[in-house]
Amino acid sequence: MVHEQEQFLDVVDRDTAERRWWSALRPEILAAEEVPLASALGRVLARDVLATVDVPPFDRSNVDGFAVQAQDTFGAAEETPRDLRINSEELTTGRMPGQTVEPGSATSIATGGVVPRGADAVVMVEHAFVDGKTLRVVRPVAPGAHITFAGTDIARGERILRRGTILTARETGILAAIGVGDVSVVQQPRVGILSTGDEIVAPGEPLRPAAIYDANSTMIADAVRELGAQPIPLGIVGDVEDELETAIAEGLAASDLLLLSGGTSKGAGDLSYRVLARRDPGIIVHGVALKPGKPICLGAAGRKPVVILPGFPTSAIFTLHEFVAPLIRFLGGRRVEKPETTTARMPFRYNSEIGRTEYLLVNLVQGPDGLSAYPLGKGSGSVTTFSQADGFLTIPRSQEFVEAGETVSVVAMGRGLSPADLVVIGSHCTGIDLLLGILNDRGFTSKTIWVGSQGGLAAVARGECDLAGIHLLDAETNQYNRPFLPAGATLLPGYGRMQGIAYRRGDGRFEGRSVTEAVDAACRGGDCHLVNRNRGSGTRILIDRLLAGRRPPGYAVEARSHNAVAAALQQGRADWGVLIAPVAAAYELAFLPLSEERFDFVIPDHRWDRPAVAAFRELLTTPEVRGRLARAGFHLDPETTP
Repeated sequence: MVHEQEQFLDVVDRDTAERRWWSALRPEILAAEEVPLASALGRVLARDVLATVDVPPFDRSNVDGFAVQAQDTFGAAEETPRDLRINSEELTTGRMPGQTVEPGSATSIATGGVVPRGADAVVMVEHAFVDGKTLRVVRPVAPGAHITFAGTDIARGERILRRGTILTARETGILAAIGVGDVSVVQQPRVGILSTGDEIVAPGEPLRPAAIYDANSTMIADAVRELGAQPIPLGIVGDVEDELETAIAEGLAASDLLLLSGGTSKGAGDLSYRVLARRDPGIIVHGVALKPGKPICLGAAGRKPVVILPGFPTSAIFTLHEFVAPLIRFLGGRRVEKPETTTARMPFRYNSEIGRTEYLLVNLVQGPDGLSAYPLGKGSGSVTTFSQADGFLTIPRSQEFVEAGETVSVVAMGRGLSPADLVVIGSHCTGIDLLLGILNDRGFTSKTIWVGSQGGLAAVARGECDLAGIHLLDAETNQYNRPFLPAGATLLPGYGRMQGIAYRRGDGRFEGRSVTEAVDAACRGGDCHLVNRNRGSGTRILIDRLLAGRRPPGYAVEARSHNAVAAALQQGRADWGVLIAPVAAAYELAFLPLSEERFDFVIPDHRWDRPAVAAFRELLTTPEVRGRLARAGFHLDPETTP
């Protein structure tokens, strides 16, 4: 009996097909599940990860040597060594110090050992020798030398990883470093795979006449795995409607998305689309103006996606990546894949050590002349460097430096090298973390490089970022930020944040005193240690103004973040410092309000209307976002209209 063959009467273009299908499905990202860290590789984070500890959790030595006060080594040389008294204890790893390093003394310390109170540097063992109970130092060290301070790498409360991040070895290393045992990840989409047709034979079985091996199911299953989903093999069903109906029902029950291969054309033996048509809503699109792939059928059973891929392997894999792959990625919380390599320019000269091949981790930012590759400089002990890097470039061992403006080849590190939608360079603030998290939820990716306020202004002047966060006080006008605005840039009003003196509760040198009284008391006492901020930061300018030329103990030791200051205070490494109120509260430190500073954003004029920048500007006008900033301890002027 000859059956009349139906025709494709409603062929639509690709975008229309996708729009109709997604509109009918209204898909949602799958629910979260908890998995052990050992099983989390390749999975997608379901929630932001905040650090509950500082990394490192204490001030630690980076070398084998001797903990000293740096000023005791000044002027040391082979001919004129500086002699120090060696303390009785030896600080091996895992041992808490029991003695204070007094002026003129030194304590033996191993790599990874806890730096004792009183010490502000470590002399490498190669640069000193022991003579009885005397240490003879032959090379001086600067304050902070060979020490990684608590919270320098990761600060407690810092947002380490954002939801939607695919966990590679870099991210699992970070999670292990902050003590995470179980990880909240998005469930892997279960994708049912059913091959149809009387002519199909499973690989490994004898090939009978007029039959072909089922290449599609293996190809589709592996493509599904590459997309981070779990394939559910459902076998092969012949051209028998009752059997196909049963197989489809079982597949729908076992999966989040059902893929059929074959039976989508409108020939007499093509049954898949007929069986699907009995479901509700059934067939949504049947026939798309593609070559190959015209017969594809996009449908659903309820809100569960069902796709009938063409039987020819080339058409099947093409349409899988064109229509199904984006849905699988979405269900599993994944983003679009990125390119693997690119070229970029160095924004400034980078010096390398001749004689060693260097693999330099970099972040990529878009400048006026193309991509710039920003070196990441936290050092070899950092775990966050790997998480933040877009890729790396190789500097040959015979090359001493990479010149500013030089073109380099950057190799991807797993997630591609395309620039983020929004590049932020400048001073860090937890308020920015909050804003970028909201922006991420709205579909905009961001990249942050924390180089301080002045570093951010330099990046704006070079056209290498979309915005820079700054908090600089002009001593002459007593005005924040606006006097420092470079040509060709606009100031976007941000928010206020309270700066103050933080100290451990119960310290009588600060408790119950005014700011002036407290600073005077701190500067009078020889054992009251300040933890300072890095030069170029807005907080450092404020500290220098507060001290009025005085140099209390600890002044030369520079922490690079508010969290690093708080960690030094909490652990007794120092006794006072200047930071913002939200961080002091997070570390349960006492706080003397000093002054409210402005934290604003500088935007190059030519980037003002970029979509991600416009979205960021809009956030600061949204009542709900402004309320969240206020609850986090930041102050927005009612009349502010960015």
